[in-house]
Amino acid sequence: MLTRDASQTIVERIRRDPAFARGALTEAATVFLGGEPEVARLMLRDIVNGTLGFEELSALTGIPPKSLHRMLSSRGNPSMDNLAAIFEAMTGHLKVDVEARAKKKAT
Repeated sequence: MLTRDASQTIVERIRRDPAFARGALTEAATVFLGGEPEVARLMLRDIVNGTLGFEELSALTGIPPKSLHRMLSSRGNPSMDNLAAIFEAMTGHLKVDVEARAKKKAT
C-alpha cells in the first residue's frame, strides 16, 4: 500500500498533468480488471482527489460523498453499479475511453 506521502505526491502530479491523470485512470481500470480491486480503489481515490474531488463526483454519480470516501478506501467494497458509476464519471471528466477485451486463448 502507498504511504500518505507517496499518495500526496501522486495527487499533486495528477493535478498538474492531465496526461498523467488519464494514464492513472486507465491503469486503475487495468488493475481492477486484473484482479486487484483494493489497489484500483486506492488509485481511484487519488485520481478523484487530484481532479474533480468527492463533492463533484457525488454530484455526477448521485452517491453521497461520505459513501464515496468509504467505497474508495482500503476496506471499501463498492457494488459493481457504484464502481461503474465512478468509472463512468471519471472517464467522462478526463475524456478517457476505457475498453475491456478478453484475452485470446492460445490454440
